[in-house]
Amino acid sequence: MTQFLAAWPHVSVISVIDILIVAFIIYELLALIKGTRAALMLVGVAGLGLAFYLSRLGELATINWLISTLLPYAVFALIVVFAAEIRQALTRLGRKLTLRGISGSEAEAYDDIVLAANLFCQNQTGALIVMEREIGLRTYIESGVPLDAQLSYDLLATIFRPSAPLHDGAVIIQKDRIAAAACFLPLSMNPVLSTQLGTRHRAGIGVTEETDAIAVIVSEETGSISLAVAGKIERDLTVDQLRERLGDLVHHHVAPATLPTPISNGAEMLEGSEADGSRTSTPQPADVRANQGRSS
Repeated sequence: MTQFLAAWPHVSVISVIDILIVAFIIYELLALIKGTRAALMLVGVAGLGLAFYLSRLGELATINWLISTLLPYAVFALIVVFAAEIRQALTRLGRKLTLRGISGSEAEAYDDIVLAANLFCQNQTGALIVMEREIGLRTYIESGVPLDAQLSYDLLATIFRPSAPLHDGAVIIQKDRIAAAACFLPLSMNPVLSTQLGTRHRAGIGVTEETDAIAVIVSEETGSISLAVAGKIERDLTVDQLRERLGDLVHHHVAPATLPTPISNGAEMLEGSEADGSRTSTPQPADVRANQGRSS
């Protein structure tokens, strides 16, 4: 380091630290907006900055005056446009500074996902649940129906009911909230994938190829549970295996006792209601656990 600084007399240790900090901030900013529409907005902002620079070089008086007049308000405009990204950046910074892991409410939210996947598996109900992690999924959220609702087993069971209008498409989850339903996702074009995989599975794989999201997929034909991460899919998972994999991926191990076991009574009730055409309410998580306790 001393020899390097001797070769560059105008560069000090403070300058090197300053450059590294700026480089880190730029890297985190690009990682934050990757895969979202904010990336295109940033390109537009860069284009405006280039136009301002060229107007200065070309001495274009009118354009130079216009940009100079609007420039003081540009800061407020950028705050409004990039409000979501700024919130996510501050949240990530606070999580890193406090060394905070997944909260109890988030762990309970993943319990609801496992419970809902178990129900869909028993009744062969097609479902696609995407969990956002570090890379934002706002681009895909905007393609669906916004909900911004508290994540729960009952809400997932209602959304993916075959007769529900939001059944087709994906549900995108941010932390412990359902951001949107009936979302469109990019289909994976990987030629190595099995030809047996349908649109729902390819959409789940496709979103994990472009982001670091986790996709839980339940087949409508077989009722099998699959998990897609980083463009790879794990098929025919049991409920316990899904629970363990989600615990590993979110860096939070959840004890098996706190998560649901296969729903037998609920499946029989739903099958009976479909046979006689009557309406039977979906069993609540508390009712299922109570019935299992009495049977054991």
